[in-house]
Amino acid sequence: MRLTVIIPTLNEEECIGQVMDELTSALSGKIEYEVMVVDGMSTDRTREIALKKGAMVMEEPRKGYGRAYKTGFASARGDYIATLDGDCTYPADAIIPLIEMLEDEDLEFITTDRFGHMEEGAMSSMHKIGNLALSFTTRLLFGKTIRDSQSGMWVFRREALQKIELQSDGMPFSEEIKIEAFRKLRSKEVMIRYRRRMGEAKLSSWEDGWKNFRFLWKKRFRGLQDRPL
Repeated sequence: MRLTVIIPTLNEEECIGQVMDELTSALSGKIEYEVMVVDGMSTDRTREIALKKGAMVMEEPRKGYGRAYKTGFASARGDYIATLDGDCTYPADAIIPLIEMLEDEDLEFITTDRFGHMEEGAMSSMHKIGNLALSFTTRLLFGKTIRDSQSGMWVFRREALQKIELQSDGMPFSEEIKIEAFRKLRSKEVMIRYRRRMGEAKLSSWEDGWKNFRFLWKKRFRGLQDRPL
């Protein structure tokens, strides 16, 4: 069995090397794998460092968190796909246990919950409140028990992508993939450790939060418009 790890990046030179080292330590000798960095045209040394550490690097000039993942998904060759950020926040050593859980429990999709084991300072108070509000809205509108609708670490079977429909090219992609998975796939949410990020945060609290909130209501009641959110 083969694994593809997909990492969307934008100016993550401070930590992408450490992320690659952690993946090597966690995965080497345990599974055949490839690491695919989908880079949003970084202006620092992100691509150079990732290549030096053994990643496949794809440049994606079109903006958007969801767009980066769609580009990565289209090229992934693994039987499993795992996702991480390039800022050292997610634990690479959780990937193998999550794959084992997929197999042992006959699951198709696992997402992660950052709130149970969050390092002090890993998330600002404003972001924490926003994340909790969006997660509550997701549970309210869709009736699915998802504690952390914005987590960016997922492990799933590549074939599961054929069963779900992903439209957003932006930040709402993270909540959309969970909504689709919990509606249509054998899915589960698992607590992980979540660490303080390294480098500059790319999120815009109010703008991205509002887009995510608006997306939830449109998806639930009116469907999605042609223009990605």
